[in-house]
Amino acid sequence: MIYRKIIDKLLNWKQSTEKLPIILRGARQVGKTTLVRDFSKEFDNYLELNLERTAEKALFDLNSATEIFNAAILLKGIQLKPGSTLLFIDEIQEAPNAIAMLRYFQEDLPEIHVITAGSLLEFALDQVASFPVGRVDYLYLHPIHFEEFLIATTKANTVETFETVPIPDYAHNILLEHFHTYALLGGMPQILQQYIDKVPLSNLKKYYNRLWQSYINDTEKYAKNNSEKNILRHILESAAYEKDRIAFEGFGNSNYKSREVGEALRALDLAKVIRLIYPTTSLEPPLIPDLKKRPRLQFLDTGLLNQTLLLQGKMIGVADLCDFERGKIIQHLVTQELIALQDEIQYKPNFWVRESKDSNSEVDLIYRFDDKLIPLEIKSGKQGTLRSLHQFIERASHPYAVRLYAGKFSIEKHTTPGGKDYFLMNLPYYLTHKLEDYLAYFISNH
Repeated sequence: MIYRKIIDKLLNWKQSTEKLPIILRGARQVGKTTLVRDFSKEFDNYLELNLERTAEKALFDLNSATEIFNAAILLKGIQLKPGSTLLFIDEIQEAPNAIAMLRYFQEDLPEIHVITAGSLLEFALDQVASFPVGRVDYLYLHPIHFEEFLIATTKANTVETFETVPIPDYAHNILLEHFHTYALLGGMPQILQQYIDKVPLSNLKKYYNRLWQSYINDTEKYAKNNSEKNILRHILESAAYEKDRIAFEGFGNSNYKSREVGEALRALDLAKVIRLIYPTTSLEPPLIPDLKKRPRLQFLDTGLLNQTLLLQGKMIGVADLCDFERGKIIQHLVTQELIALQDEIQYKPNFWVRESKDSNSEVDLIYRFDDKLIPLEIKSGKQGTLRSLHQFIERASHPYAVRLYAGKFSIEKHTTPGGKDYFLMNLPYYLTHKLEDYLAYFISNH
């Protein structure tokens, strides 16, 4: 089993006095069902329902949570033992009335722990007549992030060193090498389990292809009609080849209109297969995306992107991902790591733009930390190449910036061309998942 850190939050939930039902959200194939089954070992009784099965879905036509629970026990042939009980309702989007019923499990059966999951839950929410607002909690599961990869593939002392702030210099090359392996493979549990089981890299192609084909086949679930299905398939088959910021009109050398492509991409965004990452012009909170400007595309997982672009062979032995494919892959992976930082809220990063007649500026990513928006640049060059970052800093109310790169950790003081002093934290890109810890260290000491 690959350890997922989110299980710690489930363990805290098990011990809490307020046991609201949890809706576990995330794209297909990121390991939601496996996570819950692993967590079920903490309970004396475990009852799993899959609402893609007709008989189990029909249980939610009964009148009360108590009737549903008792009927489920009979249907499954389970003899309850004294002690704690976990009820897992998988694919809950198949029965919108089951979502509405969650409030009554908390009210009528407070001693029962309830977790639900549904990869396409967002598509069902508008069919829920009475959503249990305030009576459920959410957790979000993402592809495996780098810290989980280290836990699964290295010794405990490597993980302990990774968690040390700041990172000692002697660990840099070792962690960088591990991260490059992770960057090549990506974070899909099925793929990483094969890697852990010593399946050669050359034999993993079929697993990537099978996984990506399953997402393409899922277009029927996202589409309202055959026309939408065709557009979705086209996007999935061509999105990896788009350059940086995209235009909806004529996407992927097609004749599709902006409205058609926009609707299809928003459906894929809801399914969390391909995310729309929008720019912002904000310099301080709140961070407001500008939906009128061209977005970037973010795949669910960098490993799937690598395989689609046939880059994995080229990545072997690369010393600096900032210099590989013009930085596309490391920017994608850093964004993926930032998304994985948040497991209690639905989070999507943004990048910063300043567009004027004379010149345009674009900072790779913006991250909100306390009352500040921190600019993040992903670059291997010298400090003097950070023109867009300087544009941001000269307009911001604080003096903090971050460069993510392949070098060692350091903090430097610099002055922008406009004369503003600022502090630059040079952070190895393998530490992206520890960004909040490093920002706290950085700002408290400068």
